[in-house]
Amino acid sequence: QVQLVESGGGSVQAGGSLRLSCAASERTFSSYVMGWFREAPGKEREFVAAITGSGGYTKYADSVKGRFTVSRDSQKNTVYLQMNDLKPEDTATYYCARSLSSNFLSVFPREYNYWGQGTQVTVSS
Repeated sequence: QVQLVESGGGSVQAGGSLRLSCAASERTFSSYVMGWFREAPGKEREFVAAITGSGGYTKYADSVKGRFTVSRDSQKNTVYLQMNDLKPEDTATYYCARSLSSNFLSVFPREYNYWGQGTQVTVSS
């Protein structure tokens, strides 16, 4: 029943920026932790960032800390991932997901039960 749709991906040069969006269909969207994950060819899905339902707390993977910012807009039922100073190693398909929790910022994919279809991000050197 819950649908998540990512958008905003594309191809950029190293050092560039992109802003990803994740629109949710669920009315209770603001009650759940939302996370961003990425998956590169031949690699397992990895945690990128997460945010609590209220937007008051966030968590980031060490590899993106200081470069990426996660936020949410309850009025639009949308979560964002602002990505600055992009590097070639950031190339991957990015997914947003809804957690089973209302406030625990888990880094494990198994703790999230609804997923979007993904949006491709390609960074060239």
